[in-house]
Amino acid sequence: MTMPPNGTPLLEASHVCASYIPKMPIVFDISVTVAAGEFVTLIGPNGAGKSTFMKALAGLVCIEGGKVRLEGREISGLPTHAVVGAGIGFVPQTGNVFASLSIEHNLVAGGHTLSRGALRERLAEIYAQFPTLAERRNALANVLSGGQRQMLAVARALMTRPRVLMLDEPTAGLAPKIVTEVLVSLRDLSRTGVGVLMVEQNAKAALRVSDRAYVLVEGRNHISGTAADLMDDTAVAEAFLGARRKI
Repeated sequence: MTMPPNGTPLLEASHVCASYIPKMPIVFDISVTVAAGEFVTLIGPNGAGKSTFMKALAGLVCIEGGKVRLEGREISGLPTHAVVGAGIGFVPQTGNVFASLSIEHNLVAGGHTLSRGALRERLAEIYAQFPTLAERRNALANVLSGGQRQMLAVARALMTRPRVLMLDEPTAGLAPKIVTEVLVSLRDLSRTGVGVLMVEQNAKAALRVSDRAYVLVEGRNHISGTAADLMDDTAVAEAFLGARRKI
């Protein structure tokens, strides 16, 4: 397992096996670590088990083997609300905002476990961090652009001050310019000390902003390393980055 640079993982998933149907695993043996302030990306072909693995960490899919620890505490198999309470935020690829609610009501829903005073304080902090949302706090989510919706989904997940933020393909369906904006904003977020773990199909763009990455194939770890090393790896480039072998 590739360890973060400082050797101290904030999130540590070891040999995770996970399935939607008992004893029919999709994830066979995946190990991943994320340190505080680190941006880690999972890439790989369709069907590699990337999204299933993330859902397993979030408590949405059954973990049948292996362990998941957050700050040394085992959270394997906890229900989703307990995973969130432990310090993990999760932004799924779809259904990540309430389209019929306003920006503010989406954020309030994200912070529903907070006391009234803590909720007001956190709303003020989120609006300071995401001024575009503050300007449109009464707008319904269904009138936002794709990039703004993703911004709202991230902000909602941050309402509980997670130690680790997990995102499943946050740039799916977005225009290239918006892809860059979303990824840069996530890079900036990691610099505040939040560990970021992301599944992303746009491997080139993701590696440009990541510290480390794991390539997953058929539900298992295939290769891992620094993002820069994987960008320079000929086999990885040809298989996953669209590069062609020089003749």
